[in-house]
Amino acid sequence: MTTRTRLLFLVTEDWYFVSHRLALAIAAKEAGFEVFVATRASEYTAAIRAQGIEVIPFAMARRGLNPLGLLREAFGLAQLYRRLRPDLVHHVALRPVVVGGLAARMAGVPHVVAALTGMGFLFTDGARRHWARRVLEKTLPWLLGRGMTVVQNPTDRALLQKLGIASARIRLIPGSGVDVTTFRPLERAPNPVPIVMLPARMLWDKGVGEFVVAARQLAGRARFVLVGGVDHGNPTAVPEAMLHAWVAEGVVEWWGHQPAMAEVLDQADVVCLPSYREGMPKVLLEAMACAKPCVTTDSPGCRDCVRHHDNGLLVPARDEAALAAAIAWLLDHPAERQRMGARGRARALAEFAEERIVDETLALYRDVLS
Repeated sequence: MTTRTRLLFLVTEDWYFVSHRLALAIAAKEAGFEVFVATRASEYTAAIRAQGIEVIPFAMARRGLNPLGLLREAFGLAQLYRRLRPDLVHHVALRPVVVGGLAARMAGVPHVVAALTGMGFLFTDGARRHWARRVLEKTLPWLLGRGMTVVQNPTDRALLQKLGIASARIRLIPGSGVDVTTFRPLERAPNPVPIVMLPARMLWDKGVGEFVVAARQLAGRARFVLVGGVDHGNPTAVPEAMLHAWVAEGVVEWWGHQPAMAEVLDQADVVCLPSYREGMPKVLLEAMACAKPCVTTDSPGCRDCVRHHDNGLLVPARDEAALAAAIAWLLDHPAERQRMGARGRARALAEFAEERIVDETLALYRDVLS
């Protein structure tokens, strides 16, 4: 690039940017972009600024789709866009896509990339037609009618096409990738008692409830461990008191938020994510890179990184009995655990390595700007 092109990311939380997009931002900076991030600033902001990336504090609500609230945020964001005058904005996740899309139209931003990292809790219950979901289904084609939209799995691509978004404006890039150097198999002594681990935010939609039921059914067969913090801003958060009650009952261990996830995942014999719906679950990619067999659901995103009896097992979502049976089968077949773990590592290297995903996204930027 002959001139410095201004690239602005809009992300709700700085911790999410560090875990999912910082490598992309660093690569964009090295490619000649002038990179900015608009996000809620917390203790993670220092890690972003340490890479020479400017952080612009912008507090966005994490929940609620009240039209007046969305418009207030969009007007405030449009002022930021007019002041900064980015050449390209990259909106990450559903709410930033909605608010940022409105703001970009108000401010006349020339190029927009909208990254839908999953369709959110509004789309996890097919029986419920929430009013906000109906509004989104009507407004997304207008919001995404310019620029490019990135989805992480074929199901979400098909959904957008059904809503009327042109195929030429949709690009499938499978997640944000995994650092296969940090997340790798490590040599260690076998666990005296196998560890079955669910690493995720403590949300009902992640299948935490089903995992606990399965742990009760398999009591004494393994240590069942929850790893992740309580996400108080999410409407499907598991109450902290309930987590403590499960621990007191002895059904699970709860290790809370753990920053060094490569070392934590290395302790697992089986990694489990019984999620109802994902974009492309990064924690499963990390588990695969660590050569861990995975049990997850036959749902969007999850089935796109774990193949049944290849690098793990798939079970129906919300099915505690099937989940328990799949975990028990892996506990009974240690050789299969080892084989599936090796297959997961191979697929992580071939399909989901961070460098590959970054290159695909930078290529998308060039296409949008051309």
